[in-house]
Amino acid sequence: MTSSNALGEFLRARRAATRPETVGMPSGGRRRVPGLRRDEVAVLAGVSTDYYVRLEQGRERNPSDEVLGALGRVFGLDGDAMAHLRRLAGTRFGADLPPRIGSSLPGFSSPGGRVDAGEQVSAGVRRLLELWRDTPAIVQNRCADVLAYNRLAGAIHPGLARDRNLLRAFFLDADERGLFPQWEQSARTAVAWLRAEADPDSARLASLVGELTLKSRDFARLWAQHDVRAKSTGRKAFRHPVVGEFAVEYETFRLEDGSGQTLTVYHAEPGSPDADALALLASHTVTGRVELQPDPHR
Repeated sequence: MTSSNALGEFLRARRAATRPETVGMPSGGRRRVPGLRRDEVAVLAGVSTDYYVRLEQGRERNPSDEVLGALGRVFGLDGDAMAHLRRLAGTRFGADLPPRIGSSLPGFSSPGGRVDAGEQVSAGVRRLLELWRDTPAIVQNRCADVLAYNRLAGAIHPGLARDRNLLRAFFLDADERGLFPQWEQSARTAVAWLRAEADPDSARLASLVGELTLKSRDFARLWAQHDVRAKSTGRKAFRHPVVGEFAVEYETFRLEDGSGQTLTVYHAEPGSPDADALALLASHTVTGRVELQPDPHR
């Protein structure tokens, strides 16, 4: 679930995950905390211990960008995690910073202007999905609600016919979970993506995280680690009931319509066994066993 002190929770999690020796602090002796102590973070960041304690406790909510940058260096935060830290702090440097997933995809703006996330997908994008019969493609919002997908994407993720949220299916649907031979790694990536992507003040995020925290110990464990990682490109491995094991590369693009929606496209190297598996799966969808895509106004 989201918290009124999300900034403090994130700082505590990053402090616990930072090993003293990586920042030049002695790691021996009797340490009562798994990572850095608060006073050590304060020294390394150039702030007083009292000020840092107030940050973690939520009694100080307006750190400067200089302080955030110093904390980011102490904890070794990359660009995605720094963007998340600034959003949590609500600074003018980061409050309006869009999550860093993929690059913008030009030419897909909606003629109606801003589109509410999770409600509509433009006709042009939906037409593209239908034309890409041999290319799996999915449109989702910032909380992994799938707004539209083509037949081949539905063939890869049959759980979409039962649950339109990829994260909920990933953690709560046993069949969908069985698709991923490297499940733990995939789970970490998925949860870190949600941290990087979703608005921490979103009611939809609070609802999704609350449900998954209650129903999945794995999700609760990974969410508590506060890892942040956008996933604009990468590789996914599947163990599919129809075509067996294969892997695809994926690219994620943000649609330039202000909705926060992203388009993810899977692909495989031509002539490879992975491409053969995709082609076999594509031929399987011709039978009509796979639903085309959900109604975006669900």
